[in-house]
Amino acid sequence: MLLTPGPTPVPEFVRKAMSDVTIHHRTEEFEAIFKNTRELLLELYGMPEAVMLASSGTGAMEACVTNLTHKKALTINSGKFGERFGKICAAFGIDYTEIKNEWNTPVSVEAVVEAVKNDSSIDAIFIQICESAGGLRHPVEQIAAEVKKINKDIMIIADGITAVGVEKIDTTNLDAVVTGSQKALMLPPGLAMIGFSNEAVAKIESKPRGYYFNLATEIKKQRTNTTAWTAATTLIIGLGAILEKLKADGFESLYTKTALRAKATQEALKAIGFEIYPKTPANAMTTVYTEQSSAIRKVLKNKYNVNIAGGQDHLAGKIFRINHMGLVEDYEAAWAVNAVELALDDLGIRTFDGTANKVFASNMFKGN
Repeated sequence: MLLTPGPTPVPEFVRKAMSDVTIHHRTEEFEAIFKNTRELLLELYGMPEAVMLASSGTGAMEACVTNLTHKKALTINSGKFGERFGKICAAFGIDYTEIKNEWNTPVSVEAVVEAVKNDSSIDAIFIQICESAGGLRHPVEQIAAEVKKINKDIMIIADGITAVGVEKIDTTNLDAVVTGSQKALMLPPGLAMIGFSNEAVAKIESKPRGYYFNLATEIKKQRTNTTAWTAATTLIIGLGAILEKLKADGFESLYTKTALRAKATQEALKAIGFEIYPKTPANAMTTVYTEQSSAIRKVLKNKYNVNIAGGQDHLAGKIFRINHMGLVEDYEAAWAVNAVELALDDLGIRTFDGTANKVFASNMFKGN
């Protein structure tokens, strides 16, 4: 059972859609598929423009940094992926300043507002919606709203790689939202997507930058249902299939179920003695702080066939993360929390009494 926060399992109906005969990307047949997929993607984003890139999510992050920063960037670093925005700026010699917090601590609205007020050269802000290194949720929408009151021309770029398809994101004041194929959209890695505001498109078109990641070129091409370079045809076909499914089931239904699953998992693990790591947990995953992380994960994988993620850098061996993104079945999440409690018994940490599953069920099915 794969319950890591990316890659997520690819559903069988998506695998079947991608296993059909290969078609050329410069054909009317593929343009029709691309058009349908793009329209569904715009609906998912709730934004006026979007592109699909044959890259990982990091490629889309780079594209946003290079195309939307004309003066100076402000990057928010509360984990590995917030740190990455700063590293991209440094790699391209782009001037930037950074607000850095512990990996369990979201940035405050006040800190961002103060940084913007004190530095008029900042024209782009880069932040995660969910910082998956520690599983926290930043107050992105509140930050964007306050920044736009100060200067509406500042671009707000949100990394939604572990948020798009997980929860309803208010994009009213967001200018670019990045995501990747291997998270809540349940595809293999290799496709990145960006949703844009009209203001972001205007800024991109005013000063085109880059070659492969030239977003002005991509926007122009993708409006005609093709891509500037070779399209990731198989992944785009798969994306169309999963978006059709999510739309048919209802995006809001997916968000509600994911939130319930996250809350139920967190409460179940707290009930058996764990500490939830982030101060503001995201719905994409449950992150637990424990010095026994490595031992628990080993038992889960080898005895109970549950594969979850650990921590990175200074959190290696200190946290574990259970995924909630995508079409995770209730019984899979229940199996996972039960397996964690059994693992504690196996390791002599806590006697198994079924508490985790009882608390999970009482929260998951409350009111049903």
